[in-house]
Amino acid sequence: MISVVLADDQLLVRAGFRALLNAEPDIEVVGEAGDGLEAVAQAQQTHPDVVLMDIRMPGVDGLEATRRIAADPTLSGTRVVILTTFELDEYVFEALRLGASGFLVKDTEPVELIRGVRAVAAGDGLLSPGVTRRVIGEFAGGAHGRSPATPPATLDQLTDREREVLVLVAEGLSNDEIAARLVISPATAKTHVSRTMIKLAARDRAQLVVYAYEAGLIRPGWLA
Repeated sequence: MISVVLADDQLLVRAGFRALLNAEPDIEVVGEAGDGLEAVAQAQQTHPDVVLMDIRMPGVDGLEATRRIAADPTLSGTRVVILTTFELDEYVFEALRLGASGFLVKDTEPVELIRGVRAVAAGDGLLSPGVTRRVIGEFAGGAHGRSPATPPATLDQLTDREREVLVLVAEGLSNDEIAARLVISPATAKTHVSRTMIKLAARDRAQLVVYAYEAGLIRPGWLA
């Protein structure tokens, strides 16, 4: 059973998502929150697999709540999915930097929402790879007055093959696709991805994409 916490300041939005998710035999909504502080408390209380997090909430917003959840070692198994109104949203990029595992637009089709929750719970941290790349490409390189972030020093710890894998992850390739591209076994590809995540202290593949852009391994505009 996949456990979910809903964090949105609009009661009707939460009610709609709750009804949709609870109708699935393998998903259960275990908590709700109307602001970021309550979202963190619900996560700490229920230890859900997934938190569906709105960004714009009163008081502690979704960005700060995401940061707190990602930084809490007791919630290492909890993944945050950002709910946003607009695909190209600077706050979405910031949420990915802070540890969110992906994002969904609020008007997404119900089947896509359910598929996204299952994917994140299964460990696939990158939702809608093409859209996620556009968001990161838009904001990672200093656009809109933002200063580029300093690449993590731990990037120097990566082997040449791990850097290669990092770029392929940033392109949105799955482990099987990486294996085919590099002519290695899927198990070996998975090992390279896991080691890269460990060395960069990345929670999931979404953060690997951010690192690839901020380290200059991928430049905005390279990927459609």
